[in-house]
Amino acid sequence: MEGNQQDFFNLDDFDLRGKRVLLRLDLNSLIHPITGEIMSDTRFHSHVKTINRLKDSKVIILAHQSRPGKYDFVSLKEHARVLQKILGKSVKFMDSLFGSEVLQHIEKMKNGEILMLENTRFYAEDVVLDTSDFETMEKTNFVKALSSVCDYFVNDAFPAIHRNQTSLTGFTRLMPNIAGHLIHTEISALNEFLTRRKGKKIAILAGSKIEDSIAVSRSFLNKGITDEIIVGGVVANAFMWADGKDIGKKNRDFIIKNNKKYESLIKTCTELMEKYRDKIVLPEDFILNPSRTRIHCKEEVPEDQILADIGPDTIATFSEKIREADAIFINGPMGMYELEDYSSGTYEILKEVASSGAMKIAGGGHTISAIEALKLEEHFNHISTGGGALISYLSGEPMPVIEALRLSKNMFQGDDLNGKRQSD
Repeated sequence: MEGNQQDFFNLDDFDLRGKRVLLRLDLNSLIHPITGEIMSDTRFHSHVKTINRLKDSKVIILAHQSRPGKYDFVSLKEHARVLQKILGKSVKFMDSLFGSEVLQHIEKMKNGEILMLENTRFYAEDVVLDTSDFETMEKTNFVKALSSVCDYFVNDAFPAIHRNQTSLTGFTRLMPNIAGHLIHTEISALNEFLTRRKGKKIAILAGSKIEDSIAVSRSFLNKGITDEIIVGGVVANAFMWADGKDIGKKNRDFIIKNNKKYESLIKTCTELMEKYRDKIVLPEDFILNPSRTRIHCKEEVPEDQILADIGPDTIATFSEKIREADAIFINGPMGMYELEDYSSGTYEILKEVASSGAMKIAGGGHTISAIEALKLEEHFNHISTGGGALISYLSGEPMPVIEALRLSKNMFQGDDLNGKRQSD
């Protein structure tokens, strides 16, 4: 298993009181395109337990927002303000990542103080380097500067564990790397689902990102991780197209426009349908947009209509499958749930999952948004903060941050785990 938790340090392994702790978070959030306001603080809240565990340390936060060229590629000044409000304590922001002023401030920090540095991706060293070589990362200006004044590196950026970037893995060999509470919680929940053998296990994969869901479907089915895959949204459209069913011109065009490798993806769906037909549950009926009429999947879809939601027969079939399950993973909405006329499928399926006595894990931004709208958060065993990281982890792809945590433990496991570092 990719993330066996004995493989890397956790927050209990060191006495971090009075230490300068470099803390990597993932605060990447939805930004209003006009006002610049942070529209969701979900990821901020996900890191609170880790930050609170470091209340007696001197905490220096590294984080990123978006990437070069995007409208939301902004400074972290507002992020510091939001975090300060959530924590109820001062979070000082400095609009630099390294340099004499930053280093002097870090050296003068007192226990309990929190400092947030500038967006790591403002610096080319975090986004364009060949990060396959630790020596290259260790020679960067900000790694050399920050490693010279910090004692430990705590990584809590689960949504970025599939990235190999300098601010995530560049400190691996320079100081003990420790997994934060969020990373431990996420990996523990996902591993429990992946390795669970008792009872019936299903995955509900929907939404518009078909490449991710097809990758997870292939991994789950080939490895026998789930007994069935239930598909909805554009994911279902891809599988039905691959199975020779008519999905209509607009729905085919959407897949083609949004997926450069759509032919390869449809081919994979075809192969999965041929091999696992009895384990892939397709919709039976839909609600069309803009006509708002119902159509059966055996009927021809009008060229001007979109398959906008699953219909009542499909809701009934999917709900029955959910009631039979002992473990459920759900990612993605059943359709255009943001529009009231096409929200029934998504909401009814989520309510059915929430009322199940099964182990329940949810992931994906739209899924979480719908869960929050229905106020069902407490009914899920785990709601993942990860997007691409979640999909990559479940698909069994390499996780650079997990590998870095493992390597760092191998290098520093001779340290006094309940006291000071031997190098102190």
